[in-house]
Amino acid sequence: MKSNSPHDDVYLGGVSVLVVDDYGPVRAVVAAMLEHCGATVTAVGSAAEAFEALKRERPDVLVSDLAMPGKGGYWLIGQVRALPPERGGATPAAALTGFTGPEHRASILRAGFQYHIEKPVTLEKLVGVVALLALKVRPPQQG
Repeated sequence: MKSNSPHDDVYLGGVSVLVVDDYGPVRAVVAAMLEHCGATVTAVGSAAEAFEALKRERPDVLVSDLAMPGKGGYWLIGQVRALPPERGGATPAAALTGFTGPEHRASILRAGFQYHIEKPVTLEKLVGVVALLALKVRPPQQG
């Protein structure tokens, strides 16, 4: 059965995404949205777990909540950006957060994230941002 929603044109096959959110239901929904569009998803519940997973799995894209108990998304992106590029330090990243407004957007971008995605997120927005970030790390296909 074919639907005609705008996200049907975006296929994330071959894209690996690391999703980080301490709230299980949000983590599960975000992972399911990305998997629906073909992405391979690793979903974890803490920034520390995410940092270990990133070093081990080297995902194409990182999508992280900011406000988590203990170490949060700002700590995580700081740790990631401190890595050499060949070890994951240049991993494209989006902050998925309830923090809104220009001052939050500016601090998120200054911290090292490329995108600020506000919660609640739509499928189209999430998949679109992940697709854009994945394009930045993939060489153009010869055709």
